[in-house]
Amino acid sequence: MNVLITGAGGYIGKKLTQALCKKKWVEKLLGTDIQDPDLKHPKFAFVRRDIRKPLDDLLEKDGIDTIVHLAYVLPPIHNKKLMEDINMGGTRNVLGAAVKCQVRQILYTSSTTAYGFYPDNEMPLTEESPLRGNDDFTYSKNKKEIEAIFRNFTAEHPEITVSIVRPCFVVGPGFNNPLALHLQKKLVLLPSNARPWQFVHEDDLIGVMVLLLERRIGGIYNVTGEGTMTFSEMVKALGNIRIPLPWDVMYPANNLAWFLRLRFITEFPSPAMNMIVHPWIASSKKLIRETGYRFKYDTRRAFSDFVKHVKNRQ
Repeated sequence: MNVLITGAGGYIGKKLTQALCKKKWVEKLLGTDIQDPDLKHPKFAFVRRDIRKPLDDLLEKDGIDTIVHLAYVLPPIHNKKLMEDINMGGTRNVLGAAVKCQVRQILYTSSTTAYGFYPDNEMPLTEESPLRGNDDFTYSKNKKEIEAIFRNFTAEHPEITVSIVRPCFVVGPGFNNPLALHLQKKLVLLPSNARPWQFVHEDDLIGVMVLLLERRIGGIYNVTGEGTMTFSEMVKALGNIRIPLPWDVMYPANNLAWFLRLRFITEFPSPAMNMIVHPWIASSKKLIRETGYRFKYDTRRAFSDFVKHVKNRQ
């Protein structure tokens, strides 16, 4: 198997590359990104390239038969137009190259954010639940829209195995996104009506992705740890202090801080807080039933591993 990993310099990209380098059934790994993952292995080569630029030459030169599409702007940025151009345009570019170069499998990392954050969400969310990603939160909106692109692609190209994973928030030693940074503030401002959350450990997500690639399994799968955890428990575990604010105070205050780029107050726009105050729990029963995967971590153990890493750093 010869694999191209887009977004190889990112959190999951690095972890997956390291895991696949150890597999005998992987002959060659090629990574693309705008940042070098700084990984050295005989099987691995890196090419610095914007995901919106042509990929055909790379796929043909290295005989790529499998693509893992990870390239995505994860942290919210103020330039929404650029964020959407990278996320949507990059995906269309990858799929076009896949068809032209006749790859066998594409694995895409979506997210349970594609379901959206609404008070009437199904509990738990399953792969059959409607994708209603919130249009006022670009990350969630784009995840929903990209899955629509993949649905059309799968119908038009049944010869290509398409695998889509929908992880919830990924946590572990590498957890370093805006939520991780926010929770590590000494005083953590959060809505007083925050709901319990679930996490999946980075090692479990990588384990699922490797399994889908090795067995060439297509389909859509939620990837979520069992159980939930409250934000009060998270903040306390990190040794910090939660400052609960009423929603009608928190939302506009956070909005102003985001607009003024006051990162000591907030790391994300206010629409992102909908994921904190609305039920948003997904089930991995389909994944377990159809693939036999067994999770190593539940939500609490996954978050505890992150806490351990943070305290060891201090």
